Amino acid sequence: MRDNDKQSPQARFRPAMILILAFMVSCKTQVKDIEPPAHMPGTFSTSGETATPAKWWSAFGDPRLDSLVDEALLRNFTLKTAWDRLDQAQASASASWAGFWPSLDGSANWTRSLNSMEGRDRQYGTEYTLGLAASYEIDLWGRVRATKDAAELELLATREDLSAAAITLSAQVAGSWYQLVELRGQLALLDEQTRTNESYLEVVTLKFRSGQATATDVLQQRQLVESTKGERALVESGAKVLEYQLAVLLGAAPGSRDFDYAGGLPELPPLPETGVPARWMRQRPDLRAAELRVQAADRRVAAAIADRFPRLSLTARAETSAERTRDLFDNWLAGLAANVAAPIIDGGRRRAEVRRTRAVAAQQLDSYGQTLLTSLKEVEEALVKEDRQAQYVASLQLQLDLSRQATEQTRENYTKGGADFTRYLTTMLSHQRLQRTHLQARRQLVEYRISLYRALGGGWEMERPGKKDDGDNSGNTTGQAQENGKS
Repeated sequence: MRDNDKQSPQARFRPAMILILAFMVSCKTQVKDIEPPAHMPGTFSTSGETATPAKWWSAFGDPRLDSLVDEALLRNFTLKTAWDRLDQAQASASASWAGFWPSLDGSANWTRSLNSMEGRDRQYGTEYTLGLAASYEIDLWGRVRATKDAAELELLATREDLSAAAITLSAQVAGSWYQLVELRGQLALLDEQTRTNESYLEVVTLKFRSGQATATDVLQQRQLVESTKGERALVESGAKVLEYQLAVLLGAAPGSRDFDYAGGLPELPPLPETGVPARWMRQRPDLRAAELRVQAADRRVAAAIADRFPRLSLTARAETSAERTRDLFDNWLAGLAANVAAPIIDGGRRRAEVRRTRAVAAQQLDSYGQTLLTSLKEVEEALVKEDRQAQYVASLQLQLDLSRQATEQTRENYTKGGADFTRYLTTMLSHQRLQRTHLQARRQLVEYRISLYRALGGGWEMERPGKKDDGDNSGNTTGQAQENGKS
């Protein structure tokens, strides 16, 4: 017996298995970094030393915000549409693999015939037919491969779109929440100012009754009380609108949610480390998506060029027919053919398609460059705004301390008759405006930090809410770069 006959079935099929694995590896989409189309600075203008957590909002140490963002990521309908677009891209990428496999179609026919001739009895005939037809296109010029690569790169870009949408949503929730916290603080401040103004109104009224103040003083103080109440009505209206806005971000109907306003605005966390712009590019999902779409457009150009070349196809057909079903498999007719088809005259359609795909690729590259520059601007803008806003808040705090002292001194002088009412009223109005401005400035400082976290990008692992495991991995994605398909 020869040695080959002693080989096990596993050994016999090993070369075929190696060829299949090599084919599958060679079909994997190659994701390569491309050269940035715009100049990249060596460093950002400012940088901290604290690493930004994956879930950036946790840096504020606000359990209320943590809960709201988690709920929004679970229920927001805009984010759910991003998941739906990912499903579509996953289906398109799966369909693009079909070109690597032969197609097989089956057919079955039943025919009943009647033959009638004059002078003869009618003759009936029955025929059953079964057939199989297979076809396969040999990808000589890489058209099928390029089409598949473009679909998979688009899938990766759509995953990055999902991450970008999640970051945007978390920033919207955080911004709306702290605007709401600030307005609730404004309402509490206005209530306090109203009580203060009403108590001063009693003082002015007593002085008027004793002849130490004029009727004008009383009227001005009453006007101040009513003005504070009027401002409160406007602020309360703005707070209600923000509550409705936040409820919609959480996927709930306006007015259906109650929020816990215990506490106030958070203290600003330490400035995060901005890193090197060249590395920062790799953690911004919108930049990664733009880069992937440049590569997808390039692969579509390759597919359009390959479409102008001849196509080689193999077809095979097997058919059997009989008058009775039990005889169907007695006789078979089989055939194998190779077919070459080349475009000769198409009215310039394929040539125009090449030009179109090249223009799309150029557009995607320019869009990538613009997105890159805009992203750099967002980071630098957030850094400089936060820095100047911090100086402004510190100045307001100093002004507030001085104003408080001036107000107390002026009130004491007025009570003792050492100052006129106009000076007392002006000083008190200035102090109350400063109180509200300081609160608003603190909230704006928090918003600039939110903008910075959003501009720095990053991401976190997400599970699609409510999606059951059906063997499809499209329901899982991360905010970090997808390594699937990378070489």
